[in-house]
Amino acid sequence: MDMRVIDLFKIGVGPSSSHTVGPMLAARRFLVECEQLDTVTHVQVDLYGSLALTGLGHATDKAVLLGLLGETPKDVVPETMDAKIAQIAATKTITLLGTHAIPFSIADDVQWHMQESLLGHPNGLKFTATRSDGSVTSQIFYSTGGGFIQSEHELGHESSVAPIAKPYPFGSMAELLEHGEKSGLSIAAMMRANESVYAGEAELNAELDAIWSVMAQCIETGLTDQGILPGGLNVKRRAAKLWRTAQDSTASLPHDPIHKVSLYAMAVNEVNAAGGRVVTAPTNGAAGIIPAVLRYYSHDCQQINSVNGIRDFLLVASAVGMLCKKNASISGAEIGCQGEVGVACAMAAAGLTAALGGTNQQIETAAEIGIEHHLGMTCDPIGGLVQIPCIERNGMGAVKAITAASLALRSDGVHHVSLDQVIETMRQTGFDMQAKYKETSLGGLAVHVVTVNHAAC
Repeated sequence: MDMRVIDLFKIGVGPSSSHTVGPMLAARRFLVECEQLDTVTHVQVDLYGSLALTGLGHATDKAVLLGLLGETPKDVVPETMDAKIAQIAATKTITLLGTHAIPFSIADDVQWHMQESLLGHPNGLKFTATRSDGSVTSQIFYSTGGGFIQSEHELGHESSVAPIAKPYPFGSMAELLEHGEKSGLSIAAMMRANESVYAGEAELNAELDAIWSVMAQCIETGLTDQGILPGGLNVKRRAAKLWRTAQDSTASLPHDPIHKVSLYAMAVNEVNAAGGRVVTAPTNGAAGIIPAVLRYYSHDCQQINSVNGIRDFLLVASAVGMLCKKNASISGAEIGCQGEVGVACAMAAAGLTAALGGTNQQIETAAEIGIEHHLGMTCDPIGGLVQIPCIERNGMGAVKAITAASLALRSDGVHHVSLDQVIETMRQTGFDMQAKYKETSLGGLAVHVVTVNHAAC
């Protein structure tokens, strides 16, 4: 598959990869590809399906506006985003790609189609540009999860660009295991070899180290920041307070190491919920699990060469994530939270198993366990916010990942259900799941808990 590790682990901002990161990229791409941009006099944005239903809570409107300004998720400064949006609202003007100013009314020019979905994917958005001569250009994009976007033409069509040949191409875990049997290489080594067609060893190591650096900083930020999360639910940040309590040896509990792992994950997702800098892993809604398990590995597993272990962890985790995206989905709007937290758990379990010296078969076992015990998990965020149950759910997913790795490392790698089979089961389960349980906030916890009217917040 023509996908890189850095495609799966995107450095960006919260609170959502599909509802924030993807729309920001789509908005910017529309303008970059728009001909005669300097003659454009009007731009309209139409949001459909899940993007409309939970877009206010997921900051989709803000992300689109930032994208029209020319910002990218990787480079935008989180602390400046609200001021940029406020300026658009106050002046009723937007400067397209930072170069061409036109009149723009947020209330009129961003339309929410809550009763309508586009055919290609639940996360659909349409951009329309009108020029001074009256000509109109429109383009539809789909945000397919994890910050990936595709135009209407690209969705369901093979790319006209030939994929780069890799030494160990794979479209299933069975194929990857077969490569391992023939070559005698670990999954991490094969993934590194595949990455070598894009980058040299030093460059790849720098990319992997940068991913972990942002993840680690995100944990530290979440373990110190306090206050109320934005959005109107009045959810208090808890990770920092609980972390201080966890440092008190007089109040220690037998399960404190596992408790700390939960706090690492919650810390990341509180930063995400506040719109801070995070790494999509493989989505923002599930961004806390892999960093939490990585910190557990680097801090608590007492490994001599944790730097290389962290790199192997990310390489192997990405292999599992690629398979889930290719053969099922990592979009909560498409298959529920099993495709977000479930996939992140599987990725973390596989990565930890690899970092601790597990065999290729044990890695597959760990990943399979991680997904299997999230099958059927719905995506039902209260108020359309990535807060309840998302933050705690990441803590639980991180603990499950460690448990899955532990079970796998103590096994011989022989098991009844393959990773390929459980990924296909996840895909089919998501297909069978009612739409109200797939990131619409129309079912589950979202309708059984009283919330404020976020449109008025």
